[in-house]
Amino acid sequence: MTELPAQPVIHEVNTRVWLRELGLRIGRPVGLAEVPKDIWDEVTPAGVDAVWLMGVWERSPLGRSIALDNPTLRAAFDAAVPGVGEEDIAGSPYCIRRYVVDEAIGGPAGLAAARDELDRRGVGLLLDYVPNHVAPDSPWVAEHPEYFVRGDADDARRDPAAFLDTGRAVIARGRDPFFPPWPDVVQLNAFAPELRRATTDVLAEIGEACDGVRCDMAMLLMNDVFARTWGDRAGTPPDREFWPEVVAGVRARHPHMVFAAEAYWDLEWALQEQGFDFCYDKRLYDRILHESATSVRDHLRADERYQRGLVRFLENHDEPRAAHTLPPDKERAAAVLIATLPGATLWHEGQFTGRRIHLPVFLDRRVDEAPDAGLRAFHERLLARVRHSGMRTGSWRLLECQVWPDNDSGRDLIASCWTGGAGRFLSVVNLSDHPAQAHIPLPWPELGEDVWELTDLVFSEDRYGRSGADLLGTGLYVDLPPWGTHVFSVAAGRP
Repeated sequence: MTELPAQPVIHEVNTRVWLRELGLRIGRPVGLAEVPKDIWDEVTPAGVDAVWLMGVWERSPLGRSIALDNPTLRAAFDAAVPGVGEEDIAGSPYCIRRYVVDEAIGGPAGLAAARDELDRRGVGLLLDYVPNHVAPDSPWVAEHPEYFVRGDADDARRDPAAFLDTGRAVIARGRDPFFPPWPDVVQLNAFAPELRRATTDVLAEIGEACDGVRCDMAMLLMNDVFARTWGDRAGTPPDREFWPEVVAGVRARHPHMVFAAEAYWDLEWALQEQGFDFCYDKRLYDRILHESATSVRDHLRADERYQRGLVRFLENHDEPRAAHTLPPDKERAAAVLIATLPGATLWHEGQFTGRRIHLPVFLDRRVDEAPDAGLRAFHERLLARVRHSGMRTGSWRLLECQVWPDNDSGRDLIASCWTGGAGRFLSVVNLSDHPAQAHIPLPWPELGEDVWELTDLVFSEDRYGRSGADLLGTGLYVDLPPWGTHVFSVAAGRP
């Protein structure tokens, strides 16, 4: 088992798509056990701590047939991949029949081989877990109806879109409280003690094959959310929350297993308190894309401990591609910001090379897009240099940017620093489409009166000598172009 660092850099890979393209590239079908070593090197560039192999579990044939019959989904598939055929539609990786590695990608032996290759590189492995629902053809439906939210024959007659009559029981279809039921999954009952025990057992078994799990829509299982969603149908809420009970049971067998939550609705802190190491920071994503630098800065004023438990990202399989939503210069500025913040960071396969087309997760084929070699070099250099510096092993702090009455452009700068055994580091990002200037007082009293050298870590390796007195007093003067960035190490100057 590879123990992940406190703030890991995660690379998400759509497993079936990746393997299919790799097979075309080398001229033969490829499972996880047959991936050449140099290809593993490609998905684990310097600075990546873990690979999330998304979609390895056995998908539901019934769920796939439901997707094939859904005109809205078929239109979305054809929009993403014109001329897509039924043979390209694998079904949803979140409509899981069993937590067994799909034989189409090499089965359990293939996953074990993949983990060995990652472990040799000191890279961890993350896999999916979907706690809220399973496919309607899951063995649990027939074998364990007590695991599910139940209805009756009247429910099935009155609302067949919300309830499924299996012939043995009427089971609710999966949902969250803000949307209609999902037609291809059935709803597990978070209040059922039998389901909690089964979840613990499945996750512990998954923990034998990986170093951590990304838990889909984790907030749906919280007692108050689940009660609001299902009311009396779920039964009486237990005294104990779902996640503390499950996580404690799993960690009794796998003490270092990492739990990351897909989380929304401002429930990130509550889920951290319930045992998750990391929770999605969707608020930061939205603020970077759609709001001002002031909004981003206010978000980053949160307690450092809380921020260390967040997952920062600019795209993932649920969101549009960053190259589509962001202009190139803004995308690079946002990437520098994300890479130098506390917390885990998530990077999506294809993000480094500028893919623009968002692929529905049901598909295992995507259109060819010309890779942007310059963008890939930028990302790989950024991640490698941040890792090599050791900055994220220290403590982090948001810094204030001082502006003046006739020039408040500095309000669009986001400045922060890291301090620790690896040294002192300063990051400044201009989150605007115009030049921005400010003075940034640095928080290190030990700078004193000496001359200090600021070295650009990521892009130019330029060096600048500055007086400690000035850095502590007036502050470092920064003048950045639109979407410009600085990432500096701050060390004693040469005599």
